Amino acid sequence: MTRKRGNASRDGRERTQRQLRVGETLRHALVRVLARGEIRDPDLHDVSVTVSEVRISPDLRNATAFVMPLGGEGIETVVKALNRAAPFLRRSLAQQVTTRHLPRLGFVADTAFEHSQYIDEILHSSEVAQDLAKGLAQDLAPDSTEPDDGAIEPSRDPD
Repeated sequence: MTRKRGNASRDGRERTQRQLRVGETLRHALVRVLARGEIRDPDLHDVSVTVSEVRISPDLRNATAFVMPLGGEGIETVVKALNRAAPFLRRSLAQQVTTRHLPRLGFVADTAFEHSQYIDEILHSSEVAQDLAKGLAQDLAPDSTEPDDGAIEPSRDPD
């Protein structure tokens, strides 16, 4: 029988504790490297990048970093520039992280922000508001099976 650990990745497969730990360590180190601004790519000049997740392959040889520039503008340009700078970033990470093998880096746009915005728009739509109002009205309607007088029925002793 398989246990659910509650750490499913974006592709639906569960990740091990080691994958989670290495991914989070790489994410923190990558944020520090990007914050220093040592990348000399003109497409990354004065661009703040959010690294929301680093997902590691099961063999710990490849890492995918989910990134989003601040404000979400020019995401394609930023992702291309980060992928060009991946060898430099990997060398910089090697100075900060001690692992037997440092994974190859790849960068992709993080769509979680767009997805959460889409869900937020759905939740604030008029159709959902109507459904919620109907559900609330049904929840507040008195149930015909309960006594109406507000009296509490005495409990019966099983003895």
